[in-house]
Amino acid sequence: MARGVASVLAGLAAWIVVATAANLLLRFAWPGYAGAEISMMFTLGMLVARLATGAIASVAAGFSAAWIARASGTPVKVLAGLLLLMFIPVHYGLWDKFPIWYHLTFLASLIPFTLLGAAFKAKTARSTS
Repeated sequence: MARGVASVLAGLAAWIVVATAANLLLRFAWPGYAGAEISMMFTLGMLVARLATGAIASVAAGFSAAWIARASGTPVKVLAGLLLLMFIPVHYGLWDKFPIWYHLTFLASLIPFTLLGAAFKAKTARSTS
């Protein structure tokens, strides 16, 4: 039980750290991104970059949770559901700021990319044994 809780918490922490680092990278590397972030007036490319950031963060979260959970897949599934539940109200609050396809793509990607990260961890564990 404790390992399961720790894996979910580690997955959440990994999501936050990776998403924050990627967002900071976008701010520094992409002229105009930081200004667009203030007004939430992103170009199509910026929206796609934000979706990629979410996908990468979800993969990292799933990988981290699976690493700590070891053989149990339940904590990873809990993490994936929790991420979705956490982001639904966030995106509801931002509904008028972004196109509907952006919200739906982001929300729909949380569970599969989190599970993909866990599957990648399982594959790396098998290949090293």
